[in-house]
Amino acid sequence: MKQKLAFFPDVCLTHLSRLGETIHARRKALGVNATSTAESAGISRVTLHRIEKGEASVSMGAYMNVMSSLGINLVTAETIDQAKENSSIPVKVMISDYPGLKQLAWHVRGTNTLTPIEARDIYERNWRHLEPNNINTKERNLINALKEGLGGNFPLLSIPHKDTL
Repeated sequence: MKQKLAFFPDVCLTHLSRLGETIHARRKALGVNATSTAESAGISRVTLHRIEKGEASVSMGAYMNVMSSLGINLVTAETIDQAKENSSIPVKVMISDYPGLKQLAWHVRGTNTLTPIEARDIYERNWRHLEPNNINTKERNLINALKEGLGGNFPLLSIPHKDTL
C-alpha cells in the first residue's frame, strides 16, 4: 500500500522554520554544542539538526524536549491573551481599522477579523508593499506590538510626533 505524504501549509512551515532558528540561536547564545543539547533532550544529534532546520516531520515532543533543555517557552494562546493585557495586541484584529493591513489582506474572505498571528504573518509576507511613511499611529502601534510580542521579519516603526500626523 502506498504511503500518503503529509501536507503542511506554508504558514506552518514558516512557523517551524522560525522556531528552528530560535532554537539554534538560543543554543549558540548559551554556548552549548549540538551533542550536549541532543543528549539533554533525549534525542539524537541528527534529530536536533532537523529541528534546527524546522523540519515538519519531527515530533512535537522532540521540539518540546529541546526547547525545555534550552529554557525556551512556547508562545500559546494563553501567552497572547497575557500580551493583550500587557500591551496593545488585540485579541482579534479588525482588518478595517488598519488601512495598510486592509490593503495587504485583500485576499482574506469571509471574515473581518484576524488573529494577531495571522495579522503578523500578513505584514511579514507583504511588508515590501507598504510605505512606512504612510502608516498611521494606530497601525504603527499594532505593528510594533506584533513585532515585539510575537516576533517577525519586519522592522519596528518609530512613532512620529503628533504634530507631524
